[in-house]
Amino acid sequence: MNYFKLKRSTDKQYYFVLLSRNNKVILTSELYKTEQGLRTGINSVRANAGNRNNYEIRKAINGQPYFLLKAQNGEIIGSSETYSSSQQLENGIKSVRFHAGLANTVKE
Repeated sequence: MNYFKLKRSTDKQYYFVLLSRNNKVILTSELYKTEQGLRTGINSVRANAGNRNNYEIRKAINGQPYFLLKAQNGEIIGSSETYSSSQQLENGIKSVRFHAGLANTVKE
């Protein structure tokens, strides 16, 4: 099952990564100043992940695709790693869509 790992950056801000069953990062959040903000971000992922319209596909400088998950107001909640193919990208989106709502949280 997918899970959220709660982390701290070197400047003491909070962020989370959503990991797949095989421990690969499929979504990384923005930085939050407080742990409460972090938890609000996770709840936003849970609320918005199921709607395919909340995903924006982009291309990195190297041409590889990645996606952004956005809230209903258009604010970016998280971004994916880059993928080597469009099919892998779609699999990443499916994983977030169908598993984020049930994902547990784990502190690092």
